[in-house]
Amino acid sequence: MLPAPTSRLRFREMTADDLAEIATLEIGGTRGPAGWIAWTLRNYRQHGFGLWVIETHAGDFVGDCGLTMQDVEGDQLVEVGWHVRTPLRGQGYASEAARSVRAAARDAGIGHLVAIIRPSNIASQRVATKIGLALEREVHAHGGPALVFGTDLTASDKPT
Repeated sequence: MLPAPTSRLRFREMTADDLAEIATLEIGGTRGPAGWIAWTLRNYRQHGFGLWVIETHAGDFVGDCGLTMQDVEGDQLVEVGWHVRTPLRGQGYASEAARSVRAAARDAGIGHLVAIIRPSNIASQRVATKIGLALEREVHAHGGPALVFGTDLTASDKPT
């Protein structure tokens, strides 16, 4: 399952060869770039989805965006997540990629989609609302306070 390409972006599965590019992303946590790739590859095998590399149609690395399973206070949730290289932020890439991933989730029959975002990450909160997710609750996740944005997906659902 790969999201459909957009007017500026295409998706592909992440591989070990992406280590140098993944290392350029500001990814929180303790996995490190190699651990991030290993976790993503496990997600592909276990769930049939994960984070996909996003590139321009010319092949330039933009970041990653995709679906992961997240445990939030005992609930197993499908999350849409994204990371865009710092110099490319503010150009709409995250919203464009996340919108395509949301459509792929809907087409795959995923009934509910969330984004788990730090309260200080205003840019990601904007992306979540641009793709039609609304604040559902405040939780403790990933070692600190977080906001869960979400939406129910239906066959007729289209993000704004």
